Amino acid sequence: MHADRRQLTAFALLGLVMVLWAGNSIVARAVRFDVPPFTLAFVRWLGASLILLPFAVAPLRRDWAAIRKAWKPILALGLLGIGAFNALLYSGLQYTTAANALLLQAGVPALVVLLDRMFFAVRSPPLQSVGVAFSTFGVLVIVFEGDAARAMKLHFGLGDLLILASVLVWALYTVFLRLRPAIAPTSFVAVTFFIGVAAMAPLALGEWLSGQTIQWGPHVWGAFAYVCVLPSIVSYFIFNAATRAVGPSKSGQAITLLPLFGAFLSACLLGERLHGYHFAGMALIVAGIVLSVLAHPRKSPLAPPPSHR
Repeated sequence: MHADRRQLTAFALLGLVMVLWAGNSIVARAVRFDVPPFTLAFVRWLGASLILLPFAVAPLRRDWAAIRKAWKPILALGLLGIGAFNALLYSGLQYTTAANALLLQAGVPALVVLLDRMFFAVRSPPLQSVGVAFSTFGVLVIVFEGDAARAMKLHFGLGDLLILASVLVWALYTVFLRLRPAIAPTSFVAVTFFIGVAAMAPLALGEWLSGQTIQWGPHVWGAFAYVCVLPSIVSYFIFNAATRAVGPSKSGQAITLLPLFGAFLSACLLGERLHGYHFAGMALIVAGIVLSVLAHPRKSPLAPPPSHR
């Protein structure tokens, strides 16, 4: 019973993360003409790092020896989940809509299950696999607006391909989170954020040297404040902890909530209408997640939990 409650809590928190990440895509799309994509990513991680730094100094000092020892997986995770993912996502949003980005990101769960099997020989419980199939089908219902004929007309532009690349990168990040060392969560998040800043700095500099500048305004300041705090500091702490609690494949499945929350946010913020196929797809997505929660938990070779600091 305790384990079931823990998983339900983890999925509830993952739902909050998906709301914040859906908002991240919408905000990035909204300021695409005002902030270059690599600059947005650089400002996001620099701002998040500066906010987190006062709280991270002491844990980083205590964990420094372990961080140096495990620098390779930490560097890989920072480059994947902080650097490459956001560079690809924000670049893709220059050319495709936030709705498309959110829908394409729903392909993460199936990739996580596949990569978990490839790299770590982890077999998902049958009920969880059924849950992933339900959620994926729900996403397809929304993508094709309940019309199978639309699948024959599917076209991928440059933006969609960049988003698909970000999907692969995020799936790899989710799977390889099991390699993170047993250090304090604050230490891990802080050092990966620093890696993200270092990775984005030369790309942002290239944008500035090419004449791409920030068009300052209240909406840009608001966008910076949002991306620095909610989808960054808050979301990464929760996502990393939830992945440790329920495993990569289950936490990855939560990504299917992105189009669900994205549709509601678009309706509330942009005045877009919700249709019957939205609700049908949402029902399938939720059913898939419920099945995944009910799946018999299997022990996963995740790293030992970090000490509480």
